Amino acid sequence: MRFVFTTIFLITCFLYAGAQADTATVKPPEKFWKTGGLAGFTFSQVTLHNWAAGGDNSISGNIILNAFANYSKGSVSWDNNFDMGYGLLKQNEAEARKTDDRIEFTSKYGRKINDKLFYSGMLNFRTQMFPGYDYKKVPGEKHYISDAFAPAYVTIALGVDFKPNDDFTLLFAPLTNKTTIVMNDSLTSAFGVDDGENVRYEAGGFLRTAWKTNVMENVSMQTKVEFFSNYLENPQNVDINWELLVVMKINKFLSANFSIQTIYDDDTRFETESGTKVAKLQFKEIFGLGLNYKF
Repeated sequence: MRFVFTTIFLITCFLYAGAQADTATVKPPEKFWKTGGLAGFTFSQVTLHNWAAGGDNSISGNIILNAFANYSKGSVSWDNNFDMGYGLLKQNEAEARKTDDRIEFTSKYGRKINDKLFYSGMLNFRTQMFPGYDYKKVPGEKHYISDAFAPAYVTIALGVDFKPNDDFTLLFAPLTNKTTIVMNDSLTSAFGVDDGENVRYEAGGFLRTAWKTNVMENVSMQTKVEFFSNYLENPQNVDINWELLVVMKINKFLSANFSIQTIYDDDTRFETESGTKVAKLQFKEIFGLGLNYKF
């Protein structure tokens, strides 16, 4: 009987040790996707009553969303990014006016040449969500100047991507098609689309670089700059789009956001006092203090 118990005990110990060894050698599944992003909301309000210095009552709010989903496995790299922003300002009894309105999606697929270089193809789509107005052209009136898909931009680029790490990319694409879509016949001339048409095609070269980093503790920065030259018409007039976002974290939910966007598009024309239309440098800056959630 003692022999039987001893045998059972030894077999149990052996099986347990084997199970522990198997458990120790099991590795967690490899993750090929990296996802995350930032959602933020800023709000400000001013109320004045019998205020000797003067001023206007106002209320404003702004939301931003930046999300990414990046895939990496073997020789394949696939980066996807979605950006959205919208803001409103209301002063006294005047109707609310937007201060920000944008939606952008970028998808870039690459095949590895070596540890830092990829053959890459990129698709970028950019437009706005709601109508836009110029309130300065005629005092007391609003002048309709833009809308959803008026304009919208679609860029398809093929080239080589220098990507030494997940935080930096430099894409050079000598084969690029830029499509301008204006789904409103009254606005086509403002964005370079011929009268009677809703689409303009351009073939050219494209250069895009993007970088994100932590400037210091609780301060992060991401920036990108894009250049496009139309081979077929005025190649020396290079379109430029530069964006910068700085997030200064106060605690888990509170932070300050600072963003800049500068655009020069040779086909986007502004009417001057003399009635002629010229391309101008566009600039937008937004600063806000409010709620942020990083995921």
